[in-house]
Amino acid sequence: MVATRKARLLLRAGAKLTVVAPAIEQELEYLLLEYEGIWQQHHYCEDDLHHKQLVVAATPDRSVNERIYRDASARSLPVNVVDNPDLCSFIFPSLVDRDPVLVAVTSSGRSPVLTRILRRQIEALIPAGYGGLAKFSGRLRQKVRAAIPEDSSRRLFWEQVLEGAEAEHVLAGREQKAEETLERRLRESAGPVSGEVYLIGAGPGDPDLLTFKAARLLQRADVVLYDRLVSSEIVDTARRDAERIYVGKRRAEHSLPQTEINQLLVDLAQQGKRVARLKGGDPFIFGRGGEEIEQLASEGIPFQVVPGISAANGAACYAGIPLTHRDYAQSVRFVAGYLKGNSIEHDWRSLQSTSETLVFYMGLLGLPEICHQLQVYGRSPGTPMALVERGTKREQRVLVGSLATMQDIAARERPSAPTIIIVGDVVRLHSTLSWFGEAN
Repeated sequence: MVATRKARLLLRAGAKLTVVAPAIEQELEYLLLEYEGIWQQHHYCEDDLHHKQLVVAATPDRSVNERIYRDASARSLPVNVVDNPDLCSFIFPSLVDRDPVLVAVTSSGRSPVLTRILRRQIEALIPAGYGGLAKFSGRLRQKVRAAIPEDSSRRLFWEQVLEGAEAEHVLAGREQKAEETLERRLRESAGPVSGEVYLIGAGPGDPDLLTFKAARLLQRADVVLYDRLVSSEIVDTARRDAERIYVGKRRAEHSLPQTEINQLLVDLAQQGKRVARLKGGDPFIFGRGGEEIEQLASEGIPFQVVPGISAANGAACYAGIPLTHRDYAQSVRFVAGYLKGNSIEHDWRSLQSTSETLVFYMGLLGLPEICHQLQVYGRSPGTPMALVERGTKREQRVLVGSLATMQDIAARERPSAPTIIIVGDVVRLHSTLSWFGEAN
């Protein structure tokens, strides 16, 4: 297996390979046939090194490996004895392959397992389409050089392309659109630089729940707008030199009114900046994300929307409360729970199905009204209910009760926002399925 891995790497790099072994795996035999390699079916002898330029020893016999090392060294041939760094004149790095882009990771032979772990982590961060992006830029390199002969201007142009809408089009398989966008950028390169806005769902709180695309765009942004539902750990994943602007809102206390946030996004983009707008949870689930991109669209400003794990999904999963379950609930409804005056305006009759889970957003202040109205219109006082405070974060707390008891529990425990309210029989599963935080 080890020999096959090394052979695969060398063959893909263009080596003319000779394998010396009395027996080989079927996969290695197929590789040699595919790449026109040679199999010499016998045990190693020194004559096998004639006219060779590089040697890899991967036999299960240490004494044979040592002999190969000595013979190769005597001939001044580069030699690698697998899993024995003391008998290596060169090493194989662990590769992240995004052909033609290659990223090599090495521990100088000291910890191959660690390098494989690091490679997997890097692979997760580098989109599979980066090879295509390299080919795309290579194909258009001469056209850009002819249009922008000055080195520093051309370098800035490519930075904007490879971190801009063109790159996103290539990664999504829209190369024709990417080329059209690049050519338009070329035509406009003498004029003002166009900015872009990324509307990013930051998830419910745990920074590990950010999507890869969200993390990538945060590293690209020049300015980050965030509110109180976005944890500092997530804001800190942005580029270090990015400007950070707090636009948080509290009930009856807005740092910036929504209309001003919308206009700020427009103004910053029109200054040529790449703007990340971080929204707690998912931007299209009670996040007012639609309002923000409506104005961007009307002004002709490019934007992207990155979905996030919603607060309901994140809090429920970390609380061990499935929102649907074949024995308890066949549907789930997300409901706004904030007060308008002293009431919550809903068709409460439509919220009575015992086979449907209800999830209330922004309902902490309206909790008494929620408990009262659900019971008035038919829900049993014993209907299970849970409050998930600061879901997915280390400080997460889950309070479990019923429609009849939750007001007293909340008055005693004094949960604070952000808190998700879950109503329905699925809450019964919390006691057995809870896995995260204080319940453990």
